[in-house]
Amino acid sequence: MAGSLPTGYFEVYDTLMERLREPAPGRMQLVTGPRQVGKTTLLAQLQQAWGEQGLYCTADAPEAALSGWWEGQWQEAYRRARQGKAILLIDEIQYLPNWSRLLKFQIDQVYREHTPLQVVVTGSSSLKLGAGARETMAGRFERLLLTHWPARDLARAFGLSREEAVSTIVRFGSFPGAIPYRDDLIRWRTYVRDSIVDPAIGRDLFQLELVRKPALLRQIFAICAGHPAEVVSLNKIAGELNEAGAIQTIAHYLELLNEAYLITTVHRYAKNEIRKRAAPSKIVPLSNAFLAARIVNDPPTKDSDPALWGRWVENACLAHAINCQQSLCYWREEPYEVDGIIDGTWGRWAVEIKTGAYTPRDLQGLLEFTRRNQEFRPLLIGDADYLDVARRAGITAVEWELFLWEGVAGVR
Repeated sequence: MAGSLPTGYFEVYDTLMERLREPAPGRMQLVTGPRQVGKTTLLAQLQQAWGEQGLYCTADAPEAALSGWWEGQWQEAYRRARQGKAILLIDEIQYLPNWSRLLKFQIDQVYREHTPLQVVVTGSSSLKLGAGARETMAGRFERLLLTHWPARDLARAFGLSREEAVSTIVRFGSFPGAIPYRDDLIRWRTYVRDSIVDPAIGRDLFQLELVRKPALLRQIFAICAGHPAEVVSLNKIAGELNEAGAIQTIAHYLELLNEAYLITTVHRYAKNEIRKRAAPSKIVPLSNAFLAARIVNDPPTKDSDPALWGRWVENACLAHAINCQQSLCYWREEPYEVDGIIDGTWGRWAVEIKTGAYTPRDLQGLLEFTRRNQEFRPLLIGDADYLDVARRAGITAVEWELFLWEGVAGVR
């Protein structure tokens, strides 16, 4: 996608292949991202491409806890490198105690001896990986984010049309392993719960640090999934909990959900940092799969529940921008509001998302924000039938389907 950093599966694979063709030893490649987006499959493809010179191992395996396992993997990698350029692929590195210090020692040895060995590691959480990398791996790695799949990747991998892919993103999210089950909602929800949500919350986060109230963390996740693209205060979240939770604990658990690539809290746009942090945040689940997994009915459609459909489309569009590594805020100055303020490689945009009919009056917030902040361009994302309302007001407009397919590259 033009103007984007590589985040989709095929983009990340192509980027890795290009970097791994460089003379060895190069900088280590660190791939992070949520569960079940294809990181292990990515390593398997790399191993296949390298044949006998590719060595795969996972720090999540039971044998990884045995004495000598780590040293044995590197000895084998060095052996293969002596026969020619080789690659070591380490999956779920965060499960290895003191992984960053161990890896730094080995990488430094590779550099000192000019061993023709490339190294790729993956992990499912940014918290421990980010901290470890910053502490000890500075200058030794390049980081890639393999996040929730965009519509283009779904279409390419599963033979979907553009319309099918973007509809799937809104109604079911984009976890590739769940796609075959989307016509069987019971199986689909079981997969999302058992293979994604429960391991991410009940294992990955608990592995990273002590979570004193696991039930509270799960409740906060469920509440957030029930308020997609809504501005929700910490006090409101506290009021929906079944058990008491301190505001500081709720804020901390929201940060953990963000580090696990589950939920993001979007701050209000303000040039004053104190005002930005003081305002309530907008809740954006990073995949609409989390929305669909918590309801008992079918996911909404434009005809079955227009209001809920509009919220799900808005959440999908905002999550798409976040997953493409764009900085996102929202803006609210009574009586005005703007759904999203994008600042990143796509440029600077003030975004309003509308499904169904609307009037020029509904665009006052967008126009007022861009009047005050002229470095941002106004953008209306909505249904194709109503885009002329925005265009007559001098606002750039794009179909929500095209935005989920191309981001702002589809803006004309």
